[in-house]
Amino acid sequence: MTPPRAPRRALLLAFLGFLVALGLSHPPAVAAPASPAAESPVHSTAAVYDIRSYGAKGDGSANDTPAVQKAVDAASAAGGGTVLVPAPGTYKSKNTIHMKSRVTLQVDKGATLQGSDADTYDPPESNPNDKYQDYGHSHFHNAMIYGDRLTDIAFTGGGVIDGGGSLITGNPKSGEADKIISLTRCDGLRLGDGLTLRRGGHFAALVNGCANVTSDHLTIDTASDRDGWNIISTTNVAVTGAHIKANDDALVFKSDYALGAKLPNGHVRVSDSYLSAVCCNALMFGSETCGDFTDYQFARIRIEGSNKSGLGMVSMDGAKISDVHYRDITMTDVHAPITQKIGTRKRCGNNPGVGSISDITYDNITATGSSPSFSPTLWGEAGAHRIRNVTFTHVDLTVPGGSGTMGTGVPSNDPNNYNPNSIGTRPAYGWYLHDADGIVFTDSSVRLAADDGRPAVIANSASSVKFTRFTAQRGGNAPYDMGFQTVTGYCVADSHTTSGGALRTSGTGSTSDCGAPGTRYEAENAASSAGTTVDTDHPGYSGTGFVNTPNASGSYVEWTADTASAGTRTVSLGYTNGSTADRPMDIAVNGTVVAAHVSFPPTGDWTAWRTVDVTVPLTAGANTIRTTATASGGCPNLDYLDVPA
Repeated sequence: MTPPRAPRRALLLAFLGFLVALGLSHPPAVAAPASPAAESPVHSTAAVYDIRSYGAKGDGSANDTPAVQKAVDAASAAGGGTVLVPAPGTYKSKNTIHMKSRVTLQVDKGATLQGSDADTYDPPESNPNDKYQDYGHSHFHNAMIYGDRLTDIAFTGGGVIDGGGSLITGNPKSGEADKIISLTRCDGLRLGDGLTLRRGGHFAALVNGCANVTSDHLTIDTASDRDGWNIISTTNVAVTGAHIKANDDALVFKSDYALGAKLPNGHVRVSDSYLSAVCCNALMFGSETCGDFTDYQFARIRIEGSNKSGLGMVSMDGAKISDVHYRDITMTDVHAPITQKIGTRKRCGNNPGVGSISDITYDNITATGSSPSFSPTLWGEAGAHRIRNVTFTHVDLTVPGGSGTMGTGVPSNDPNNYNPNSIGTRPAYGWYLHDADGIVFTDSSVRLAADDGRPAVIANSASSVKFTRFTAQRGGNAPYDMGFQTVTGYCVADSHTTSGGALRTSGTGSTSDCGAPGTRYEAENAASSAGTTVDTDHPGYSGTGFVNTPNASGSYVEWTADTASAGTRTVSLGYTNGSTADRPMDIAVNGTVVAAHVSFPPTGDWTAWRTVDVTVPLTAGANTIRTTATASGGCPNLDYLDVPA
């Protein structure tokens, strides 16, 4: 019997289904495919090849690799199938398993495929490009499981693949393995469905040059070893429900020169996951950054612990990193909450230049820091390699503080080092911005756990830096709260200290430009649907109150706004939503819906006021702007509408 082949189209449909399940809007969600979490494994309808039928003992002592390999070979020869590692049993694997196309390795709950210290794994292959990246990235054969140029493969099941403490965290000798799963140039990979990877040596999983990767409910525990999952030069990736505890980097996206070329990266979605890193970075770009990165979205992620960056992004080897979006992320015990850096290491073939970072957004991010701390930093390079167009909305950081006063000059920097400590002590306890343009903070804050003598923010050699409704805690002996050094066009608007006072600013060699003032239209003066009330029981609102519409789809609030000239404008809607559900609304201008089903997510409490920005077309003169609830919960509590001049 020839088992039916699981085509790559099935993997692609699974990937598209992930996008729908994740609720991520960019690129546009594709209807029809079911959530992969509800789908069967890739080869569920194919024949099953039980490794016990091929001689596996499962006694934790006998070498069961030959049996596993025979089962893999048989499944491949038949056109595809599932190789079953059945429970109960501990199956010792003393040799490298050579994975093959159209094969699923399923480790059942209660079963363990365990590594060995017999030093009988495949030796590392030679690589003429190994000078461009660390040893572990340059060699792939020396792993528990290896495959190259494979299609439609999967690693699933509720069981465990465990290095057993036998895999190497440094540079292995011949016969030693430093990875559990090592895959290159694969197309169609599924990894997870309850599977656990434990004690992975240098890497629990390393994929390089792959495409169409899906992962649902994967657990990785390498807190006693090194990296969790390195996803290198890979496109079309969907990860959800991951739980990764690492010692080194937990989940990291890289692009190196190990395969002899600069390869593309991107179209990645990661959501509903947990990450922690003992020594290093939790969610990271780099440091290997040869090929460009674009179109990444990270949502609903909890990070607990990282001695380097919680959210790290570096371009060290010429890569252009753009179109990356973080939202709904909570971080605790992170030494550097957010880091962006452009370096000049250039460790890549074909004479790379200096890279760039642009068009990055952070939305609804909270973090508490840990000592020793590194101030959240954006560090670009001069000229055409500055960091550009980064927005922070509802980004609230609490840092340890505890430092005294210091000079406010530019700190030292090692351009060949990507770590947060490669930049000297920042002269701001909060944000330090250097060689950065188009940086916007809205409804965000930075606070101290202990008093600090430094300003909250310093921007140096920058342009178009804007803070709106920004809150900063004042250090006891700080000379000012926000410093702008050679900054063209900075703006601090409607911003205060944590005690409500005005922020003290310094603008050495800088110019202030907040643009023409706009107009605020209070919600209590707007038209609204029947049953709407003007309430005052949740403090923090603007004006004399806020509006509370009936909890019904179709509830609305409508403002009339005057503008001097026609054109598009980005208006801001002040709201609060203390419920646990989104309260989306359609936004209509002069009777035409211009933005459908705009999200107004929960704010955590009815006193937590937030804004949502929407770009709308306006005519000269009077315009009606109506917000209409599209769900049964009705509108969120609405406070005001801000319209730029």
